[in-house]
Amino acid sequence: MEYTVQKLGLLAGVSTRTLRYYDEIGILKPARINSSGYRIYGPSEVDRLQQILFYRELGVTLEEIKEILASPAFDAISALREHRIKLLEKREHLDALIANVDLTLAEKEGMKTMSDKQKFEGFKQKLIDDNERQYGKEIRAKYGEEQINKSYQKLKGMTEEEHARLEELANEILQTLVKAMETNDPAGVLAQKTVELHRQWLSFYWAEYSKEAHMGLAQMYVDDPRFTAYYDKARPGAAVFLRDAVSVYASKE
Repeated sequence: MEYTVQKLGLLAGVSTRTLRYYDEIGILKPARINSSGYRIYGPSEVDRLQQILFYRELGVTLEEIKEILASPAFDAISALREHRIKLLEKREHLDALIANVDLTLAEKEGMKTMSDKQKFEGFKQKLIDDNERQYGKEIRAKYGEEQINKSYQKLKGMTEEEHARLEELANEILQTLVKAMETNDPAGVLAQKTVELHRQWLSFYWAEYSKEAHMGLAQMYVDDPRFTAYYDKARPGAAVFLRDAVSVYASKE
Protein backbone atom coordinates (compact mmCIF):
# COMPACT_ATOMS: atom_id res chain seq x y z
CA MET A 1 0.00 0.00 0.00
CA GLU A 2 1.34 3.44 -0.92
CA TYR A 3 0.23 6.84 0.34
CA THR A 4 0.57 10.45 -0.69
CA VAL A 5 1.36 13.07 1.97
CA GLN A 6 -2.33 13.86 2.38
CA LYS A 7 -3.39 10.23 2.72
CA LEU A 8 -0.58 9.33 5.12
CA GLY A 9 -1.34 12.39 7.23
CA LEU A 10 -4.99 11.42 7.41
CA LEU A 11 -4.08 7.81 8.25
CA ALA A 12 -1.63 8.74 11.03
CA GLY A 13 -3.44 11.78 12.39
CA VAL A 14 -0.62 14.22 11.64
CA SER A 15 -0.61 17.29 9.45
CA THR A 16 0.87 17.33 5.95
CA ARG A 17 3.03 20.20 7.15
CA THR A 18 4.52 17.90 9.79
CA LEU A 19 5.27 15.20 7.21
CA ARG A 20 6.94 17.73 4.93
CA TYR A 21 9.01 18.96 7.86
CA TYR A 22 10.04 15.38 8.67
CA ASP A 23 11.17 15.06 5.06
CA GLU A 24 13.06 18.35 5.27
CA ILE A 25 15.05 17.33 8.38
CA GLY A 26 15.65 13.82 7.05
CA ILE A 27 13.86 11.86 9.74
CA LEU A 28 11.17 10.52 7.35
CA LYS A 29 11.91 10.60 3.63
CA PRO A 30 9.29 9.44 1.10
CA ALA A 31 9.98 6.21 -0.76
CA ARG A 32 9.91 8.09 -4.03
CA ILE A 33 8.61 11.15 -5.84
CA ASN A 34 6.12 10.31 -8.59
CA SER A 35 5.94 11.84 -12.06
CA SER A 36 3.56 14.52 -10.80
CA GLY A 37 6.01 15.57 -8.09
CA TYR A 38 4.05 14.06 -5.19
CA ARG A 39 5.79 12.40 -2.24
CA ILE A 40 4.89 8.71 -2.10
CA TYR A 41 5.27 6.66 1.10
CA GLY A 42 5.38 2.87 1.26
CA PRO A 43 5.21 0.23 4.03
CA SER A 44 8.70 0.98 5.38
CA GLU A 45 7.89 4.66 5.73
CA VAL A 46 4.59 3.86 7.44
CA ASP A 47 6.42 1.68 10.00
CA ARG A 48 9.06 4.36 10.51
CA LEU A 49 6.41 7.02 11.10
CA GLN A 50 4.78 4.77 13.68
CA GLN A 51 8.12 4.52 15.51
CA ILE A 52 8.57 8.29 15.36
CA LEU A 53 5.12 8.89 16.83
CA PHE A 54 5.73 6.34 19.59
CA TYR A 55 8.92 8.12 20.59
CA ARG A 56 7.26 11.53 20.37
CA GLU A 57 4.48 10.31 22.67
CA LEU A 58 7.18 9.39 25.18
CA GLY A 59 8.67 12.90 25.02
CA VAL A 60 11.77 12.09 22.95
CA THR A 61 13.00 14.98 20.79
CA LEU A 62 13.11 14.70 17.00
CA GLU A 63 16.89 15.02 17.04
CA GLU A 64 17.17 12.10 19.47
CA ILE A 65 14.67 10.03 17.47
CA LYS A 66 16.66 10.60 14.30
CA GLU A 67 19.82 9.34 16.01
CA ILE A 68 18.02 6.31 17.43
CA LEU A 69 16.49 5.27 14.11
CA ALA A 70 19.76 5.85 12.25
CA SER A 71 21.77 3.69 14.64
CA PRO A 72 22.99 0.35 13.18
CA ALA A 73 21.93 -1.21 16.49
CA PHE A 74 18.30 -0.13 16.10
CA ASP A 75 15.91 -3.07 16.21
CA ALA A 76 12.22 -2.45 15.55
CA ILE A 77 10.97 -5.38 17.65
CA SER A 78 13.09 -4.43 20.65
CA ALA A 79 11.97 -0.82 20.24
CA LEU A 80 8.30 -1.85 20.27
CA ARG A 81 8.83 -3.89 23.43
CA GLU A 82 10.48 -0.86 25.04
CA HIS A 83 7.62 1.39 23.87
CA ARG A 84 5.14 -0.98 25.49
CA ILE A 85 6.97 -0.90 28.82
CA LYS A 86 7.18 2.90 28.79
CA LEU A 87 3.54 3.30 27.79
CA LEU A 88 2.45 0.95 30.58
CA GLU A 89 4.45 3.08 33.01
CA LYS A 90 2.75 6.18 31.63
CA ARG A 91 -0.66 4.53 32.00
CA GLU A 92 0.19 3.59 35.58
CA HIS A 93 1.06 7.21 36.29
CA LEU A 94 -2.18 8.47 34.69
CA ASP A 95 -4.19 5.89 36.64
CA ALA A 96 -2.56 7.15 39.84
CA LEU A 97 -3.46 10.75 38.99
CA ILE A 98 -7.05 9.78 38.12
CA ALA A 99 -7.36 7.90 41.42
CA ASN A 100 -5.95 10.95 43.18
CA VAL A 101 -8.54 13.22 41.52
CA ASP A 102 -11.36 10.79 42.39
CA LEU A 103 -10.28 10.67 46.03
CA THR A 104 -9.96 14.46 46.17
CA LEU A 105 -13.48 14.85 44.74
CA ALA A 106 -14.82 12.38 47.28
CA GLU A 107 -13.16 14.37 50.07
CA LYS A 108 -14.54 17.68 48.78
CA GLU A 109 -18.03 16.14 48.64
CA GLY A 110 -17.68 14.93 52.22
CA MET A 111 -17.66 11.24 51.32
CA LYS A 112 -14.05 10.42 52.29
CA THR A 113 -11.09 11.86 54.13
CA MET A 114 -7.70 12.31 52.47
CA SER A 115 -4.31 12.58 54.14
CA ASP A 116 -1.80 15.22 53.06
CA LYS A 117 0.49 12.40 51.91
CA GLN A 118 -2.20 10.99 49.62
CA LYS A 119 -2.68 14.39 47.97
CA PHE A 120 0.80 14.25 46.46
CA GLU A 121 1.31 10.56 45.67
CA GLY A 122 0.49 10.91 41.97
CA PHE A 123 2.88 13.81 41.55
CA LYS A 124 5.72 11.97 43.29
CA GLN A 125 5.21 9.08 40.89
CA LYS A 126 5.54 11.48 37.97
CA LEU A 127 8.83 12.74 39.37
CA ILE A 128 10.07 9.16 39.59
CA ASP A 129 8.84 8.30 36.10
CA ASP A 130 10.47 11.39 34.59
CA ASN A 131 13.76 10.64 36.32
CA GLU A 132 13.63 7.02 35.19
CA ARG A 133 12.91 8.02 31.60
CA GLN A 134 15.77 10.50 31.46
CA TYR A 135 18.46 8.83 33.56
CA GLY A 136 17.23 5.35 34.52
CA LYS A 137 19.63 3.34 32.39
CA GLU A 138 22.70 5.27 33.54
CA ILE A 139 21.93 5.42 37.26
CA ARG A 140 20.90 1.76 37.43
CA ALA A 141 24.12 0.71 35.70
CA LYS A 142 26.14 2.85 38.11
CA TYR A 143 24.37 2.17 41.42
CA GLY A 144 22.42 -1.04 40.85
CA GLU A 145 18.74 -1.96 40.87
CA GLU A 146 18.45 -2.32 44.65
CA GLN A 147 19.91 1.09 45.45
CA ILE A 148 17.76 2.92 42.90
CA ASN A 149 14.58 1.13 44.01
CA LYS A 150 15.34 2.07 47.64
CA SER A 151 15.82 5.65 46.56
CA TYR A 152 12.44 5.70 44.82
CA GLN A 153 10.74 4.18 47.86
CA LYS A 154 12.25 6.90 50.03
CA LEU A 155 10.99 9.55 47.63
CA LYS A 156 7.46 8.08 47.72
CA GLY A 157 7.44 8.36 51.51
CA MET A 158 8.53 12.01 51.49
CA THR A 159 6.31 14.46 53.33
CA GLU A 160 5.11 17.75 51.89
CA GLU A 161 7.52 19.62 54.17
CA GLU A 162 10.44 17.42 53.09
CA HIS A 163 9.59 17.97 49.43
CA ALA A 164 9.51 21.74 49.97
CA ARG A 165 12.92 21.57 51.67
CA LEU A 166 14.23 19.50 48.77
CA GLU A 167 13.20 22.23 46.33
CA GLU A 168 14.78 24.91 48.53
CA LEU A 169 18.04 22.99 48.66
CA ALA A 170 18.13 22.56 44.87
CA ASN A 171 17.87 26.33 44.41
CA GLU A 172 20.31 27.08 47.21
CA ILE A 173 22.89 24.72 45.73
CA LEU A 174 22.88 26.52 42.39
CA GLN A 175 23.02 29.97 43.98
CA THR A 176 25.89 29.05 46.29
CA LEU A 177 27.70 27.22 43.50
CA VAL A 178 27.71 30.34 41.30
CA LYS A 179 29.09 32.45 44.17
CA ALA A 180 31.71 29.80 44.95
CA MET A 181 32.91 29.81 41.36
CA GLU A 182 33.76 33.48 41.70
CA THR A 183 36.44 32.50 44.24
CA ASN A 184 37.91 29.97 41.79
CA ASP A 185 38.70 27.74 44.77
CA PRO A 186 37.03 24.31 44.98
CA ALA A 187 38.51 23.89 48.47
CA GLY A 188 37.23 27.24 49.69
CA VAL A 189 34.52 27.87 52.27
CA LEU A 190 31.78 28.64 49.75
CA ALA A 191 32.64 25.66 47.55
CA GLN A 192 32.59 23.28 50.51
CA LYS A 193 29.32 24.80 51.72
CA THR A 194 27.90 23.99 48.27
CA VAL A 195 28.99 20.38 48.59
CA GLU A 196 27.49 20.11 52.07
CA LEU A 197 24.19 21.43 50.72
CA HIS A 198 24.43 18.90 47.90
CA ARG A 199 25.03 16.14 50.45
CA GLN A 200 21.89 17.23 52.33
CA TRP A 201 19.97 17.21 49.04
CA LEU A 202 21.17 13.67 48.30
CA SER A 203 20.05 12.48 51.73
CA PHE A 204 16.45 12.91 50.58
CA TYR A 205 17.07 10.31 47.87
CA TRP A 206 19.78 7.99 49.16
CA ALA A 207 19.08 5.42 51.85
CA GLU A 208 22.77 5.61 52.82
CA TYR A 209 25.38 8.25 52.04
CA SER A 210 28.99 7.54 51.08
CA LYS A 211 31.69 9.91 49.90
CA GLU A 212 32.68 7.43 47.18
CA ALA A 213 29.17 7.41 45.73
CA HIS A 214 29.00 11.19 46.00
CA MET A 215 32.25 11.50 44.07
CA GLY A 216 30.98 9.05 41.45
CA LEU A 217 27.80 11.08 41.00
CA ALA A 218 29.75 14.32 40.66
CA GLN A 219 31.90 12.72 37.98
CA MET A 220 28.76 11.65 36.14
CA TYR A 221 27.66 15.30 36.16
CA VAL A 222 30.76 16.00 34.06
CA ASP A 223 30.63 12.89 31.88
CA ASP A 224 26.93 13.03 30.97
CA PRO A 225 26.00 16.07 28.82
CA ARG A 226 22.47 16.16 30.23
CA PHE A 227 23.70 16.65 33.80
CA THR A 228 26.43 19.01 32.64
CA ALA A 229 23.84 21.17 30.86
CA TYR A 230 21.74 21.44 34.03
CA TYR A 231 24.61 22.83 36.12
CA ASP A 232 26.32 24.79 33.36
CA LYS A 233 23.05 26.60 32.73
CA ALA A 234 23.69 28.38 36.03
CA ARG A 235 27.23 29.23 34.92
CA PRO A 236 29.53 27.62 32.31
CA GLY A 237 31.95 25.22 33.97
CA ALA A 238 29.72 24.70 37.03
CA ALA A 239 29.60 20.90 36.67
CA VAL A 240 33.40 20.62 36.62
CA PHE A 241 33.77 23.03 39.55
CA LEU A 242 31.22 21.06 41.59
CA ARG A 243 33.02 17.80 40.75
CA ASP A 244 36.31 19.27 41.94
CA ALA A 245 34.71 20.62 45.12
CA VAL A 246 33.17 17.22 45.87
CA SER A 247 36.58 15.63 45.32
CA VAL A 248 38.03 17.89 48.02
CA TYR A 249 35.10 17.14 50.34
CA ALA A 250 35.43 13.39 49.80
CA SER A 251 39.18 13.42 50.54
CA LYS A 252 38.64 14.85 54.04
CA GLU A 253 38.72 12.53 57.01
